[in-house]
Amino acid sequence: MQRLDWMVDSLPLNLAIDEALLQAAEADQAGEVLRLWEFSEPVVVIGRGSRVKVEVDLNACAARRVPVLRRASGGAAILAGPGCLMYSVVLSLRERPELRRLDAAHQFVMGQLAEQIQKLLPEVDVRGTCDLAWQNRKFSGNSLRVTRDHLLYHGTLLYAADLELLASCLKTPPRRPEYRKDREHAAFVTNVPLTAEQLREATAEAFAAGQPPATPARLASLAAGPLERAEQLVVERYASDAWTFRH
Repeated sequence: MQRLDWMVDSLPLNLAIDEALLQAAEADQAGEVLRLWEFSEPVVVIGRGSRVKVEVDLNACAARRVPVLRRASGGAAILAGPGCLMYSVVLSLRERPELRRLDAAHQFVMGQLAEQIQKLLPEVDVRGTCDLAWQNRKFSGNSLRVTRDHLLYHGTLLYAADLELLASCLKTPPRRPEYRKDREHAAFVTNVPLTAEQLREATAEAFAAGQPPATPARLASLAAGPLERAEQLVVERYASDAWTFRH
């Protein structure tokens, strides 16, 4: 699996790159890949089917100048930004046909991540459908999108995120895992006491992704096709209010 430590300044372009990597794999223009990155500033990202006004406090976002974007995968709204490591893994369903079952896909990805992070924090475990928790508090939320022959699985790993901003911008989600009980965000979500580098390496180990390209030129070569497609996707969807606020 190829590892790409690849982020860009544009918020919508960062989201579009994930979908472009999935499309490149589906078109047999790329193989399995793990991308590790962070948003450069706070942003609320809602799921493909999320209803914005149900999940997001738009007044708080406007007051705090936090933009709202919509991703191509499911799940509920998140707040990302500095201190929130993002990972995006594209997996081949031809090579891993068992992952066509969504429960198996969740179990595989969460199991691989948990196994590696537990080496650093033994108390970490998998909770709900696809959360990672530490001391019974969530630090990782995840979602997926499936095409004919590939799977995009991506999520968050909180290590120094602005939890006060998260609690301010996000409403209580309409669907909640049983282990959450009635806890508000402030009592439910946490940062783990690990560094970004520790989480990067643990995630790379989880998917046997090895080392990133050694030179900027090599990264540019690998990213050229997906980047061109991602820029198209930004125009078509990710920078469009019609896409973001469609629900």
